[in-house]
Amino acid sequence: MTDSRQRPLAVFDLDNTLADTAHRQHFLEGRPKDWSGFFGAAPKDPPLAEGVALAARSAGECEIVYLTGRPERCRRDTLAWLAAQGLPEGRVHMRGNADRRPARFTKLEILRRLARDREVRVLVDDDELVCDDAERAGFTVVRARWAAKSAALAEAQEGEGRT
Repeated sequence: MTDSRQRPLAVFDLDNTLADTAHRQHFLEGRPKDWSGFFGAAPKDPPLAEGVALAARSAGECEIVYLTGRPERCRRDTLAWLAAQGLPEGRVHMRGNADRRPARFTKLEILRRLARDREVRVLVDDDELVCDDAERAGFTVVRARWAAKSAALAEAQEGEGRT
């Protein structure tokens, strides 16, 4: 049962929703993929204006929650990046360092947990499979289509469970 006395949640993905990963996607193109390089370059991600503006607007009515497929070991860099962009404060849910399940499974699990006691007003994410599964589960979704698509990133999100 949700608590109607608390503000609803607006849940935002990071990579290619708020953060432009185009400059670091080359780390995912080779074999083996350079995950250390990919995540190590994340602090240099430029912000995506559309996503940042939506997060700022959403903060007026909702509590902001960040839901990313980034591994827990990236938490310090991720928190610093969010603060540097002036994004609203909010809890950050990250994937366990050894969790290799596709993002559509890990994110839906967390969304359902959040929805047990709070209204989840919206999920904003660029991953079409995450969005599809969230909509099927009854969540309202905004598909973040403002960043350039990358086949390497899509494969990483679904096939390797890394972001």
